[in-house]
Amino acid sequence: MVGDVDAPLPGTPNTADTGRPDEGHNPLEMFVDPNEEQRVGRFQFFLADQRWVWSDTVARMHGYEPGAVVPTTDLLLHHKHPEDRPEVAAVLGRVQSGEPFSSRHRIIDTDGHTRWVIVVGDYMLGENDAVLGTAGFYVDLTEVLQSDVSAAVSEVTESRAVIDQAKGVLMAAHGISAERAFDILVWRSQETNIKVRELAARFVDAVAGRMSPNVVSRIDHALLTLD
Repeated sequence: MVGDVDAPLPGTPNTADTGRPDEGHNPLEMFVDPNEEQRVGRFQFFLADQRWVWSDTVARMHGYEPGAVVPTTDLLLHHKHPEDRPEVAAVLGRVQSGEPFSSRHRIIDTDGHTRWVIVVGDYMLGENDAVLGTAGFYVDLTEVLQSDVSAAVSEVTESRAVIDQAKGVLMAAHGISAERAFDILVWRSQETNIKVRELAARFVDAVAGRMSPNVVSRIDHALLTLD
């Protein structure tokens, strides 16, 4: 049974094997300004050795300095809010099978502060499309993102329609605000080095291309049955 948050943490002290290939460089957070506090971070879970890797941002969300501990399933469960822990335990079971998932829940950091997060994961594929595990991201919903996104604002002005469509998809999928949806688009733009406008267009096209007739029918039904 997972203990209380103020109990000794079940994390593994970080020694030589940190899951971070290059000292001083975290490949999970490329294109992110290290001088700004980040609200979105990456994680990976490898099926073969049941190994977790998280970015510096995700470590800080949990209250750790980068490289302080090696994340484990027990450590992650330990930080979940007690009321959310059973649901998250079920989600982690899916992660350990390499399945896609999404979850919105609370975590409690090492200082006892509660944070609301969204965690989304999808298949991580290797050669011949073999499933290696799960890769995805954490989004900290606790506070409004304060970092400067002025470079992306011009993209919104020029291409507001397609960006608003992309934001709408994320808002509907995860029940988040327009501002937080835009934060995710900006983060992915930084991570992929693709302009926000182009990234939004590709995302909308990808979603539209994968929408089954059953999903479309459910959307139509919801629209036509509103009073």
